[in-house]
Amino acid sequence: MIYGVSYIALAFFIFFVGLVLGLSFYLARKTKSASNYYAAGGKIHWSVNGIAFAGDYLSAASFLGICGMIAVSGFDGFLYAIGFLAGWVVALFLIAEPFKKLGKYTFTDALNAKFNSRAITLTASISTLIISVFYLIPQMVGAGDLVTPLMGLPHWAGVLFVGIIVIVIVATAGMASTTYVQFLKGGLLIILSTILTVYILKNGFTLTPNQQDKAYHSFITLHPQMMDNKVASVPDWDVLAQVPVKGKEFVQLKKEGIVRWFDLVKEDQHYILKEALSITTDSRGSVLYNGEPQSGGRFYQVGHLNKIVIDGKEVTETGSLGPLEYLSVMDKSMLVRFSNAKFQHEGESVSLYYQHTTSGKDFLLPGLKYKIGKGSSLWSKLDFISLMLALFLGTAALPHILIRYYTVRSSKDARKSTILAIAAIGTFYVLTLYMGLGAAVNGSMDVESSNMAAPLLARAIGAVLFSAISAVAFATILGTVAGLIVAASGAIAHDFMDVYLKKNLSDAEKVKAGKLAAFAVGLLSIFLGMAFKGINVSFLVGWAFAIAASANLPAILFLLFWKKTSAKAIAYSIVVGIVSSLAIILTSPTMWDRYGLDPAGAIHQLENPALISFPLAVLTIYICSRLYPRKELV
Repeated sequence: MIYGVSYIALAFFIFFVGLVLGLSFYLARKTKSASNYYAAGGKIHWSVNGIAFAGDYLSAASFLGICGMIAVSGFDGFLYAIGFLAGWVVALFLIAEPFKKLGKYTFTDALNAKFNSRAITLTASISTLIISVFYLIPQMVGAGDLVTPLMGLPHWAGVLFVGIIVIVIVATAGMASTTYVQFLKGGLLIILSTILTVYILKNGFTLTPNQQDKAYHSFITLHPQMMDNKVASVPDWDVLAQVPVKGKEFVQLKKEGIVRWFDLVKEDQHYILKEALSITTDSRGSVLYNGEPQSGGRFYQVGHLNKIVIDGKEVTETGSLGPLEYLSVMDKSMLVRFSNAKFQHEGESVSLYYQHTTSGKDFLLPGLKYKIGKGSSLWSKLDFISLMLALFLGTAALPHILIRYYTVRSSKDARKSTILAIAAIGTFYVLTLYMGLGAAVNGSMDVESSNMAAPLLARAIGAVLFSAISAVAFATILGTVAGLIVAASGAIAHDFMDVYLKKNLSDAEKVKAGKLAAFAVGLLSIFLGMAFKGINVSFLVGWAFAIAASANLPAILFLLFWKKTSAKAIAYSIVVGIVSSLAIILTSPTMWDRYGLDPAGAIHQLENPALISFPLAVLTIYICSRLYPRKELV
C-alpha cells in the first residue's frame, strides 16, 4: 500500500517517545542495584503492576495482530483473544502467589529456588532467551508496520528506530522505566480503543465507506467470451495471458497501455472476471500498483460490505447500533474479503489480492482460517487444538510476564495485580472484536499488512484519533519489547554469567552486564524483525506461547505441585520442550514458504507445536524424576 506522511501523527509520536525517554532518564538515577534494575526494587504498587501487567501483555499481537486477524478471518481471529485471556486463569489460580515466594530477579531463580543445579540454571536461561526472542520478532514486525504510515519510512527503518529507542529505555533504568511505560500505555490503549469502538457502533454500517484514497473507487467486473475453459476474448480489452495458481485462474488484460490482472470465477453458470489488486515487480526492481507506477495512486485500502440487511430488508446504511445489534446486522449481511496469490510471470514477481464475497454469518463463525468443521482435515483440526493449547498454557510460562511478580511487595499483591490485569485485558479483548469487524467493512484495510487494521480504521475517522492510536500502539510495542529485553538480559547477565559461570558479580557489575546484554538482544531483535516482515504478529506470538508452554510450564507445575520432581528432570524437560517445539516450527508450512519452498510439501502440516511438544515435556519430567530421584533438594 502507498502511504503519505501524517504530520499530526508524527507530532504525537515524537511527544510520546520524548515522554517515555524522559521518564527512563529520570528513573535511571534511582537504578543503582541489581534489584532495582531487574525487579524495580520490589516496590511497585499492586494497582500499578496490574495495569502494567496488562500493558506488558497487550502487545503488538493483541492490538495490531488480533484486530487484523479478525478483520481478515472473522471469528477465527478472536480465538486468539479467547486463548490469551484464558491463559490468565492458569496464572491466577496456579502460579501467581507460589511463584512470588520462590524467586528473586528472574524465572530461573524461581525454578532453581529449591535446588542448586547448574543444569537448571543453564537450560532455564536458554529457554528464557529463546522465548523472549520469539516474542520480540512480532513486536518488531509490528513496529515496522506502524512507522510506515507515520513517517513514510520503509519497514526496516521502523524496526531499526524501535530497536534503538528500546535499547536506550532498558539500558538506562531497567524494570522501573519499563513498568511505568507499560502502565502508561496500558491505560491509554484501553481508553483509546473504547473511543474507537464507540465511534464504530455510532456509525453502524454503510455500503459507501469514507475511503481515504479516492483515486480508485471500485473494481471492474468483466464478462469474457470463453472457449474450452479459457478466456478467448474480452470486449475492449486485449487478453495477454491466463495463469493457473494453486487451483485459481488469473487473467492478464491490457487496455490503453495499462496492464491489469483479473480473477476468473464462475457464478450462476457464467464466467466473470473480477479485478484483483496487483503489485508487480520486474527484474530491475520497478514496482507497478494495479498496472501503474506509484505516482498513479491506484493502490488503496479495501474491505467493505456489499449487502446490509436489517429487519429483513436490504438497506444502504444502518445508523447507530448497539453492541449486540451490531453483531446481529453483521450476521445477516455480506462482505468482501481478500486473499493473496504470489507467482512469477515472464520475469516479473506478481502479488495479487483477489476478492471473496463472504456471508456475515460465516464471518462470525469459526472456519475461515482454522478448518475445524466443513472442509477440515485431520491436520487442520490438530493444528487448531494445538494453537488453543499453546495460548491457554503459554501465558503462565512467559518469562517476561513471570518476572513482574517480583516487582510487588508480597504474594497477596501478586494475586491482586493479577486479578486487575485480567479485568483490564478482558475489557480490551471485547473491544478488539468490534475494532476488527469495523476494519473489515469500513474500507480501511491494507491488504499487504493486516497488522494495520486498527490504526487505519482510526485514520478513516480522523487524523487526531489516528495520531493518538498510532502513538499508543507504538508505545505498546516499546513497553512490551522493553519487558522482553529485561527478561532476556537477566537470563544472560544474572542467570548465565553470574550464577552458571560463577562470576560472582557485584551489584554494579550485574547492572552493567545486564545493559550490555540488553544491547545485544536488541540488535538481534532488529535483524529478526526485518526478516519476518509481512507475517501477522498474532500468528508469530502463537509460536512464543507454544515454546513457553512446552519448555517452562511443565517444569513450573511439577516443581510447585509434585514433591518428587528432581533437578535433572526439570532440566531435561526444558530441553525436550525447546527442541521439539522448535523442530516443529522450523519444519512448518509457514517456514517452508519462508525458505522459498512449496508449503504443501512441508514435512508436516502443523503450524503450532504445543499438541506434541507439551505432552513430550510432561512425560519427560515425570519419567526422569522416577529415573533420577531428587538429591539436590535442601
